[in-house]
Amino acid sequence: MAAPGARGNIGADTHFSEASVSAQDQSQTAFDVIVVGSGAGAMTAAITAADQGFSVLVVEKSDKFGGTSAISGGGIWIPNNHYFKRMGGHDSHALALTYLRAATNGRVDESRLLAYLEHAPKMIQYLETKSRVRYAVAHKYPDYYQHLPGALPGGRSLDPELFDTSLLGDELKNLRTPSPSTLLMGRIAWTARDAHKAMSKERGWRLKIMGLMLRYQLDLRWRRKTRMDRRAGLGSALVCSLRRSLMDRKVPLWLKTDFQELVLEGGRVSGIVVEQGGRRRTLTARKGVIFGSGGFEQSQPLREKYLPGPTRAGWSATPPGCNTGAALLAGQAAGAATDLLEWCWWAPTIAVPKEEKPRGVFAERAFPGAIVVNSLGRRFVNEAAPYLEFVDSMYKDNAATGGRSIPAWVIFDAHFRFNYAMGPLMPGQVMPDSRLRKEWLNSVYWKADTLDALAGQIGVDAAGLATTVAQMNEYARTGLDKDFARGGNVFDRYYGDVNVKPNPCLAPIAKGPFYAMRLDAGDIGTKGGLLTNAHAQVVRPDGSAIPGLYAIGNTSASVMGTAYPGAGGTLGPAMTFGYIAAHHIAQGA
Repeated sequence: MAAPGARGNIGADTHFSEASVSAQDQSQTAFDVIVVGSGAGAMTAAITAADQGFSVLVVEKSDKFGGTSAISGGGIWIPNNHYFKRMGGHDSHALALTYLRAATNGRVDESRLLAYLEHAPKMIQYLETKSRVRYAVAHKYPDYYQHLPGALPGGRSLDPELFDTSLLGDELKNLRTPSPSTLLMGRIAWTARDAHKAMSKERGWRLKIMGLMLRYQLDLRWRRKTRMDRRAGLGSALVCSLRRSLMDRKVPLWLKTDFQELVLEGGRVSGIVVEQGGRRRTLTARKGVIFGSGGFEQSQPLREKYLPGPTRAGWSATPPGCNTGAALLAGQAAGAATDLLEWCWWAPTIAVPKEEKPRGVFAERAFPGAIVVNSLGRRFVNEAAPYLEFVDSMYKDNAATGGRSIPAWVIFDAHFRFNYAMGPLMPGQVMPDSRLRKEWLNSVYWKADTLDALAGQIGVDAAGLATTVAQMNEYARTGLDKDFARGGNVFDRYYGDVNVKPNPCLAPIAKGPFYAMRLDAGDIGTKGGLLTNAHAQVVRPDGSAIPGLYAIGNTSASVMGTAYPGAGGTLGPAMTFGYIAAHHIAQGA
């Protein structure tokens, strides 16, 4: 067996013909390792397994590769990483463990926390050395829970560098298209660092945007082919770099190959059954099967069985029809234990007509001059709070008020509309109302000359809204939110407008016309799934491992428990435990 990483140092000028990638031989039925799914965790597992000398197959249900990772921000939360240390940052295993213990609050077996903290820095160093993956530290992006011991004001979240998609050749056509919300002007790639500079209006933000637009426009050779940017950013950059790394290793990835069930022999997982073009096939996995195929958020029956109500698959920001829980059901049938099934990686969403999925609302909630209210016209949460806690608060307030907080409503005025984005609405100075699609009025946004009239349109109590706006206007004047302390910590202020004083997250709502947009209790994936140990092995209720079966990412119960400790808290563990699983298989488990 080859030493770990022996085959991975592929030069940047390495290319393979389309025949070796797209027209792959699909007659083979036996492999050492089969990976189900093609997101970041799955492809990391496949790359690592191939570098151990194993024959590897990746199977993907849809006709596109990348999964939910492709439409994400692509960030990974890696405590004690070498990027931060390289720039003089200070972090440690002990400090990160203190933070994770506080964030997970005893919900996760400590052996898994320790495995993550030990292997996450190794995983990203490995990919940087052995693959096309390239990251930079987002040194200003704070951990989400600044009130907890061990939290840092930045340095643990890593941001993908842009990737030249021409390196994929014809395989580019199989990439899952990034969400418009992850692109500048809906088409130009940028990094999370670029986006932060623009959204918080730091010095030089206009020049940054102009430079990105100019780079896009001057790429004339590429413009003749497509309106897509030659470069990929965020989650798209991550999955493109991983996909190219699989191509470098000639690892086959079979699209439109739908996992159906596990094959067990004597209690050990020995393969899987898939469906291709209406035909069932049995594939043998001599060493192991790694589930990296996402959660169950696109299954309405499973949502209704496990998640708090009301719940709708149509509120999820993930690709429709992809993550329907097949791996969860197969694992349960094999005797697996589960955990956290009542939790999602929550994020409020806005539905946009004719788009395949809603858009998550992440940074915009921190911009000054917008508030979120329930149908009583009352605020119920710090609008700038982490998105998991935001939707969790929606559910808690919905229960407390008898169903008044789902949906919730974001309210803002003409000043906000001119200066800031909200969901699909770009700032009015770039995209005035006259340029918005006509069908968006009274479906994506509501507009009225007075707050009373706006409240009537959306079914919100007018007196309650007026009282809330008056309170918020006073808070904007003093800079102190007496209800929820919005803007009171470095995380809140990360996307605040640095030019707004005294609080970059607070501004008055006073200038008509006034606007409202509906927020649903959405998600970017489910959080619960098959319970795993420190080696990513799926375990039974008694803690014993099911031989030959591994689960990572949203197919597994999150190592983060009910928490979301920092940006990249989903993909970081998915990739790390994919790396761990491949190495555990190589150890002869």
